Amino acid sequence: MALDFSKELVVKPGKKVKLSHHDADDTLGWQKGRKSKQSLEKAVGKLDGLQYLLYAEHKRALLIVFQGLDASGKDGTIRHVMSGINPQGCRVTSFKSPSAEEAAHDYLWRIHAAVPKTGDFGVFNRSHYEDILVVRVHDLVPKEVWSRRYDQINEFEGILAANNVVILKFFLHISKDEQKKRFLERLDDRQKQWKISEADFNERKYWDDYQKAYEVVLTRCSTQHGPWFIVPANKKWFRNLAVSHVIVETLEAMKMKLPPPSIDVKKIKWR
Repeated sequence: MALDFSKELVVKPGKKVKLSHHDADDTLGWQKGRKSKQSLEKAVGKLDGLQYLLYAEHKRALLIVFQGLDASGKDGTIRHVMSGINPQGCRVTSFKSPSAEEAAHDYLWRIHAAVPKTGDFGVFNRSHYEDILVVRVHDLVPKEVWSRRYDQINEFEGILAANNVVILKFFLHISKDEQKKRFLERLDDRQKQWKISEADFNERKYWDDYQKAYEVVLTRCSTQHGPWFIVPANKKWFRNLAVSHVIVETLEAMKMKLPPPSIDVKKIKWR
């Protein structure tokens, strides 16, 4: 099935987002089965060569941001989609509550420190957007503080883009019922019980507040240099398929080329 996942899932700059208009079960016409599995495997396989080109060309870096409510599949997406790349050229950073040192700096300090260097992939499991979302929902800082951060983050990402960091931001969109289902599955699975906490269930009380907070983030912070993609994530197989294709489409659009050799290879003589 020929489909431009990037165009289908991207939030166009300036478009107002209403998450209730996005079906978390949507698969864009794809069906689970052999074809979708092969398409995923092909995309993941392409990432290896594209990562090699990114490193060899050494002109740009790729920053991939994953956001979503608890159990939306951030860890699983990273594990499955990034399985085809060289770990030497990829750094995954998980952003949890700030440490004492991080809290003593501005909220973007720890983020900037984790931005990938030229030629590398950087993957954020949660990100600088937590400093709008969580603080807004839980009223941790005054509105006059967090409301300024939309523009500050856009400017920050603009600086990164101007310095050849290509940014992709994925919101993994699940339904409230699907989240509950996944929480209950974790409770029943001894291999996953460690991942669940009482706080996860308590956060469900703020579901509507988080939906509204995400809608504003997706509306105000999807830009040409830092687009947001809303990925229907109720079906894990489609989530992985969609994310892998968007990354591949973005890298292929760069038209990367291997640099010429630094020596005249024809003059090399073996002794």
